[in-house]
Amino acid sequence: MKTLWAVSDLHVSFRENQTAVDKLAPTDPGDWLIVAGDVAEKIPDVVATLGPLTRRFGRVLWVPGNHELFNRRSERVAGKARYRALVGELRALGVVTPEDPYPVFGGVTVCPLFTLYDYTFRPLGLTAKQAVARAKVKLDDEIAIAPYVDVEQWCAERLDYTADRLDRVAGETVLVNHWPLVREPTERLHEQDIALWCGSAHTRDWPLKYRARTVIHGHLHIPEKTVVDGVTHVDVSLGYPFERGRRPAGRPWPFPVMRTG
Repeated sequence: MKTLWAVSDLHVSFRENQTAVDKLAPTDPGDWLIVAGDVAEKIPDVVATLGPLTRRFGRVLWVPGNHELFNRRSERVAGKARYRALVGELRALGVVTPEDPYPVFGGVTVCPLFTLYDYTFRPLGLTAKQAVARAKVKLDDEIAIAPYVDVEQWCAERLDYTADRLDRVAGETVLVNHWPLVREPTERLHEQDIALWCGSAHTRDWPLKYRARTVIHGHLHIPEKTVVDGVTHVDVSLGYPFERGRRPAGRPWPFPVMRTG
């Protein structure tokens, strides 16, 4: 049996995490691996991590997380140019990115997405600016992404682009995104302010509209399943070493999304 596996939030700058990634291996030469974002913060580290995985698995699919998009003043590329550089580097390795044709595994179209976030997971009655200003806990995105690009505009562009591509897909799908496509998984967050940086309300109907049998995401570092409108959403995060206790007993990692003969 060939298996479609999924992981996210590898954060390989932690030695323990790099050790876990080094152990990732297929059970069949035809196995595929989804990597749903937050591999590392430096482009060379992302490339160095995914390169060996492409030699172990039949196919590797990647979507960016917020950490891949983090910018530093000392770096040559930032914002949208940074994402384009990542896509170029990973395509050269044979990795499937959100800019490539969606591959089919066992008759199901696997769709790597990049939708970003737009602060619409916020309290009613507040604008995005007001919600961010009032947040007691803010993600580093506000200093490492927001100063380099208009996040809300970029998110809107990505939503239009991605919906147009998904409209052309027939049959069942596996939707893969770093950020959750629905808000319900964020309800498990200890600090609800963090939901501001966790997705977009505009993808709410996508799982049903695009016939998803499963939605894969990361970002939250809460490796749980959430069923919304009959569709299972799975957080496949590895997360930080100090968070290992969050993984439910018996929950496999990497996560087996589906199998085919």
